[in-house]
Amino acid sequence: MNAPSSPLDRKLCQVVGVNQNYTSSSGSLYHIQVEDRGPVLDRITEKEVRRVNLIIYSNYGEPDAHIVHGSDQDFEDLRTAEHNRFIEGKVKELADEARRLVEAHEERQIAKIKELLLEYHRTKSEEAKKDFEAKNTQYPFLFSRAWREIREGRARPAPVEPSAPAPELEPEAPPTDVVYPLDPELRERVLEIERLITQLGKDLQRLRARGIADDILTQTCRKLVLRAKDTLRGALPSDFNLRRLEMTRNSLVKTWKQVKSLLRETP
Repeated sequence: MNAPSSPLDRKLCQVVGVNQNYTSSSGSLYHIQVEDRGPVLDRITEKEVRRVNLIIYSNYGEPDAHIVHGSDQDFEDLRTAEHNRFIEGKVKELADEARRLVEAHEERQIAKIKELLLEYHRTKSEEAKKDFEAKNTQYPFLFSRAWREIREGRARPAPVEPSAPAPELEPEAPPTDVVYPLDPELRERVLEIERLITQLGKDLQRLRARGIADDILTQTCRKLVLRAKDTLRGALPSDFNLRRLEMTRNSLVKTWKQVKSLLRETP
């Protein structure tokens, strides 16, 4: 029998990423960056993982460039050549997925611009005017498309269907309108908070399925998640300082560990 091969050196467990420009269907320029960060220690779970990072920049190359999407995808930390090939495939998949994320982002922005334009038409509010002018500066191609669609009469609201009752379980995903700071350290905290929201939501659902999630814990999780989502939206400039993000992260970690402890104690 052949002896098992030795694990690859840590420095060899990192494949080439992707850096490419992408022009959306509206004509806006984006830059897609996918990076294999190799084996890293996840600060939340305190385990080694193989992390692949995706960042999408809007208005790339311009003074007002900003990030419209950021995410980490973690995989098992296997130090083999075969796993490197697996990660190469995931890098390519993320680059392809990024184009779909760009188009979905633009659809959300167009809907928001329409709302602002129609609100200003109804109210002549100076606040709405400032908001849609800011969107015009940030997304000129999308603003033109939204304005054209309104003029063509395609922005009339559809008949409102009766809404289904809101699900009882905690949401497992962060908000879609997250603000990703350009500063790498601040952005890393945002990504950690996103992962915590997802993991806390999943583990709380498991706790509920076992019938051991009391109302106090459920309400605590709900309030923490809602507060964290508000922070990620960056409603206030003070939301994006290291101390505020660390406090948000630590509150989520404390409650998530409480949920994990209950899961371990209950078969």
